Amino acid sequence: QVQLVESGGGSVQAGGSLRLSCAASGRTFSSYSVGWFRQVPEKEREFVAGITWRGGTAYYAESVKGRFTISRDNAKNTVYLQMNSLKPEDTAGYYCAAKSSYYGLGLSNTYSFWGQGTQVTVTS
Repeated sequence: QVQLVESGGGSVQAGGSLRLSCAASGRTFSSYSVGWFRQVPEKEREFVAGITWRGGTAYYAESVKGRFTISRDNAKNTVYLQMNSLKPEDTAGYYCAAKSSYYGLGLSNTYSFWGQGTQVTVTS
């Protein structure tokens, strides 16, 4: 079992930055791939970024490429999402998720564990 807790959300003006953290406890976190997803009311959860176990490979949605960076510190059991050049359309609840496989990181229904989410609001 893996427990995930997100933090770092908040309100920021367009063009600003935030860094989200996903802290894990439980089983060996370094064995899990981690994804960040976001969701706005009445819309499906959207893949943002993912990183394989051991931090070997990162994947991004086209909408965030060049602006967001995912990284992980397995010694701290934490995955980060650095978000720069934020836009109002980035406003959403952001969730981290973990799974034991390293493929299909963009598929939300393949993740076994989810955090409770953190809200990001970008104002124009």
